[in-house]
Amino acid sequence: MNLAAFWLGAMIVLLVIEGVVPGLVSIWFALGALAAFIAALVHAQLWLQIVWFLVISLATLGLTRPLAKKYVNGKVQPTNADRLIGKDCVVTEKIDNLQGTGQVNAGGMSWTARSVEEGLCFEKGSVVTVRRIEGVKLIVSAREKA
Repeated sequence: MNLAAFWLGAMIVLLVIEGVVPGLVSIWFALGALAAFIAALVHAQLWLQIVWFLVISLATLGLTRPLAKKYVNGKVQPTNADRLIGKDCVVTEKIDNLQGTGQVNAGGMSWTARSVEEGLCFEKGSVVTVRRIEGVKLIVSAREKA
């Protein structure tokens, strides 16, 4: 089998994968296959073709992946709710993870709440601290003593 045909086929397969899979996953290796294809066209030895494939793939991956990750996959949208993290709030309905109950009043709104620790319950009227947000639930823990 002609090595140039192999590298061309590999590049086409990698580009098809890139087109089908969301996000950038194989474009760097397609570029490496292109470099190896060119090396095969000028009748370079197999070991040199493999070296070119690896060097170009790893170089383009290392140089562009951080930028691609930042601009292509970095679509996390901060919300106003994020400012509740670390704030204290009042329990308006007993928080019991096993029973699946619990509500707090935080930021002037009523939120479904769960405890960070599975067996820890908080009674109505107690003050808790928001640790994180999971979906539409606040995950809370006992208020730290100042």
